[in-house]
Amino acid sequence: MSVQGILKEKGCAVITAPPKATVADACRLLHDSHIGAIVVVDEQNVIKGIFTERDVVSVIARSGARGLAADLQQVMWKNVHCCTNETSINDLMEAMNRHKARHLPVKANGQLAGIVSIGDVVRHHIRAIECEAEYIRSYIAG
Repeated sequence: MSVQGILKEKGCAVITAPPKATVADACRLLHDSHIGAIVVVDEQNVIKGIFTERDVVSVIARSGARGLAADLQQVMWKNVHCCTNETSINDLMEAMNRHKARHLPVKANGQLAGIVSIGDVVRHHIRAIECEAEYIRSYIAG
């Protein structure tokens, strides 16, 4: 299975923010949407960065409450690791592990096309194991 299969199941909607949004704006989005990452995009939906819960902690540790007024473009992670619809689940897990990333935006034609979280990957992996176990049970039962 590939990233496309995960997106087909969960959908392609992504919570985004513009680079000029503040950290406080991003915190409200994270909280209200019950998510761990916001993809920062420009007007053409091109990925400019990613801002995560970890980044909130980093901003507050460095700047205190005044860090909440900073623009995302000042504090976001700019070297965004992305995947594509064709990325295999094994490659996705390896990339998440290598980059210590819990969220990977999905890029298509240079634009944001979705996002995959570690939770999405775990759910897929559990389902695959359950299907394999059921197949083995059926095979043994004849």
